[in-house]
Amino acid sequence: MMRRVAALFTPHLRTDGGYSTEAVVVTALLALLAVGAVAVISDAVMERVDEITLE
Repeated sequence: MMRRVAALFTPHLRTDGGYSTEAVVVTALLALLAVGAVAVISDAVMERVDEITLE
């Protein structure tokens, strides 16, 4: 499986020397998932912070 993931990020033999469309899509999806995970975690943390009372 690691070979498949690594193969997505290696430039294919093309004249422009850029990354493949699949590599760009996978990278964008991973970034989107990371942002979503941070949003969920921060929402949970903020709910816990609201419960704290300082006396």
